[in-house]
Amino acid sequence: MAISLDAVVRTDLGRGASRRLRRAGQIPAIIVGSKVDTISITLDEKKLIVAALKDEFYNEPVTINVNGEAVAVKPVEMQRHPVSSRIIHVDFMRV
Repeated sequence: MAISLDAVVRTDLGRGASRRLRRAGQIPAIIVGSKVDTISITLDEKKLIVAALKDEFYNEPVTINVNGEAVAVKPVEMQRHPVSSRIIHVDFMRV
């Protein structure tokens, strides 16, 4: 079963913007690729947590829907809060 997540492109960048997103239940993330520009996105925290609990999230390509475009990615790095283990940022790489 393939995992699919919906994302929104974010234009407001920086520490303060990321903190506002996290308070609103969103997780900042980026999609990097070898010959494509980096895309800054936001993901729904609850849907990301449910997806991250599955082994397929780490072993198979994940589909992220950004502005009507499906992008196949794999998670490269997931940053967590040191005390609460809450996800605070995710880096994805295009497949």
